[in-house]
Amino acid sequence: MIRELDKTTAEVRFRISSIEPNLLTDEIIDFIASSNHFVPHFHIPLQSGCDSVLAAMRRRYKREVFASRVQKIMERMPDACIGADVISGFPGETEEHFNQTYEFLKNLPVSYLHAFTYSERDNTPAASLPGKVAHAVREERTHKLIGLSEEKRRAFYHAHLGTTRNVIFESARKNGFMSGFTDNYIRVEMPYDARIINKEVPVSLLKINPSGNVLGKFPS
Repeated sequence: MIRELDKTTAEVRFRISSIEPNLLTDEIIDFIASSNHFVPHFHIPLQSGCDSVLAAMRRRYKREVFASRVQKIMERMPDACIGADVISGFPGETEEHFNQTYEFLKNLPVSYLHAFTYSERDNTPAASLPGKVAHAVREERTHKLIGLSEEKRRAFYHAHLGTTRNVIFESARKNGFMSGFTDNYIRVEMPYDARIINKEVPVSLLKINPSGNVLGKFPS
């Protein structure tokens, strides 16, 4: 399917999102690296960096599979943005388990996290598992992961300052500015210009502004 999508002549971008690490093959990564329309941005669900928690979640992979996929992506696309989903407070997750997850993610070149707090769902296997984590502890762990995500996102943005990337700006206007994303998922802001809305244009990345996004300008 992705090979057929890549044959389009339309000016479009495709992003790989929510593909589990055990399904993200070397073949797919190599294809994206040389693709015309698939951009260097991957969002991969991890959920936990602790193998025993992954087993309790009935995930079909261990954390080293996730790490190997990240390594492969970075080898083929050093500028790639990699996001990950992670859940805090799953039943049975101890402080040690959480710390394993935190350190695992801290030491991987992922660019941002989507951190979620576990919540019970009726009639699911997880709802009857022992070792329920106190809600306050769940929230505290999620808060720590959100903080880590912000650190990683800012570091990723900072690493690309001084470069030029293609950006597609969106139509929304705020305080005289428009924003859009680079191919590798950096949010960029520039003074509003209706002529380039929904068009892919090269933009020089200057600095991180107070909003946490990157201020851009047209290359000289």
